[in-house]
Amino acid sequence: MPRDNIVLQCTECKSRNYVTTKNKKTTTERLEFSKFCRRCRKHTGHKETK
Repeated sequence: MPRDNIVLQCTECKSRNYVTTKNKKTTTERLEFSKFCRRCRKHTGHKETK
């Protein structure tokens, strides 16, 4: 299956908040989104973790 689950981690407080999927064949670089962090209580950058 080409789609794998990935975990998004907040860049400020390092908490792992979100789980999403991505197609590893077409998207080889790491994803980064601006999402709401419940711990920081604001929108922060969330990067893909291993």
